[in-house]
Amino acid sequence: MDDLKPSLAVLICSAADVCRKPLIHALVLVDQQFSADQAPMLSTDSLQAMIDLRARLECRDPDGSRCSEQDLELEIYQSGDDLNLMLSWWNQTDRPLLWHGQHPVWMDGDTGKRCSAPNDGAPLEALARRLRVLLV
Repeated sequence: MDDLKPSLAVLICSAADVCRKPLIHALVLVDQQFSADQAPMLSTDSLQAMIDLRARLECRDPDGSRCSEQDLELEIYQSGDDLNLMLSWWNQTDRPLLWHGQHPVWMDGDTGKRCSAPNDGAPLEALARRLRVLLV
């Protein structure tokens, strides 16, 4: 029966698909070095396997065309006993980024100072909330 559990990668992409309709997402690991026994980490249901993850959520439109300007960077890491998420637009440091721990905080991508949410920030906040519910 465990074989029927969806992988964490599928759960993350499904959450992104729901929160950022009509975009379709794929998860691509970034800068990860895994040994052979860690390679299937995204096909487990272990939160411990997700700590210190950095990935890109690649986007396509419903017709399958790439929408690289909509790609997101996702970082999941533990700080103390809390799980934190960072979401930002991939390679767009001029755009604000979202840190989500106990609550969401928007920060300037260049300075790291707190700022107001961008006009298109609501779907990212929804995604961060949904991911925290899935992972905590």
